[in-house]
Amino acid sequence: MRLLDRYLTRELFIPLGYCLVGFLIFWISFDWLAMAEDFRDSGMPLSACLRYYGIKLPEFLGTILPIALLLALLYTLTDLSRHHEYVAIRAAGVSWWRLCAPYLFWGFAFSILLLCLNETWGAKSAEASHALLRGFGQEGTNQSNPGWQEQVFFHNHRDGRKWFIKRYNPQTGEMISPWVVLERSELNEHRIEAASAKWEEGVWTFLDANEIYTTKAGEVLMPQTRHHDRLTQPSFTETPQAFKTELKINNMSSVRMAKEAQISLREILAYQSFHAAIPAEMNARLNTQFHGRIAWPFTCLVVVLIAIPFGASSGRKNVFAGVASSIFLCFGYFILLRLGLALGTRGTLPPFMAAWLPNLVFGGSSILFIRKTR
Repeated sequence: MRLLDRYLTRELFIPLGYCLVGFLIFWISFDWLAMAEDFRDSGMPLSACLRYYGIKLPEFLGTILPIALLLALLYTLTDLSRHHEYVAIRAAGVSWWRLCAPYLFWGFAFSILLLCLNETWGAKSAEASHALLRGFGQEGTNQSNPGWQEQVFFHNHRDGRKWFIKRYNPQTGEMISPWVVLERSELNEHRIEAASAKWEEGVWTFLDANEIYTTKAGEVLMPQTRHHDRLTQPSFTETPQAFKTELKINNMSSVRMAKEAQISLREILAYQSFHAAIPAEMNARLNTQFHGRIAWPFTCLVVVLIAIPFGASSGRKNVFAGVASSIFLCFGYFILLRLGLALGTRGTLPPFMAAWLPNLVFGGSSILFIRKTR
């Protein structure tokens, strides 16, 4: 069977390579036309533009790979069926499910690959590409430290700390006028006020800092102040990545979240671990995105399940009927997938159902069609 698997895989990968290259050229060209004015205004050279699209490649692959896999598999199945190769394979005693095994394997493998890609390279793609464009746009200006955020607030419910920051730079981890309230300190009304703070060797260091707390003198509360030129806090568990995730999630609207996940599973879990009480609306968005980031890569497996019954049977009847039917179903699947994420983000559907219902409905229906295929 290994020889048969290699043959079927080779017949699939040749058109898949053409489809991927063609769609990538089309997608990059279309995006280039939309971004040409921004590239020109920022003064980006051609090498930087190529690096920009290299960074955005995972973002494009997340959309292109399922579509390219669908068209390549439809072409492969239709061609094999039209030349009666499936009849010869079945006549040799190979079951229908065993014959489909290489396609199901690669559908599952591409799903896992896409999931890993989205959680590593893809999770940083949008942020890194925007930073590259912003960096060229700010060359020659008076802004020596771009990317400052004003009035940042971060409440760490888990460890009992409130951060009030006048200005914060997510790229460098620098803070201007931070004010930290330690809710679980042994001292009364304990807080730290500093002129600035920075992340050094895995520890927050506060510069020109005052520790302010109160002590009791009989029935009177007396404010006390201890001044430090440098005050390090190795017990603080907040990291620059935690602040960056906080800003990213707070800045994302429900519409943006419904379109495409820009935060990784690790970031969502870290955000939830710091916040004991999350508003219901925000919790619905996060949980929908969490399940959506897992469910979306398995689109590759779903399109394989959809393509098999229609592509394999189209050669004996109408070459275009099965192909057109499967493409129509896939578009319906993509629409239902987007609609489910939007409804889950708004809290209309439970997050798990909103993310996984299209996969379960179309994947289960396709399995029934495969079983009826002869």
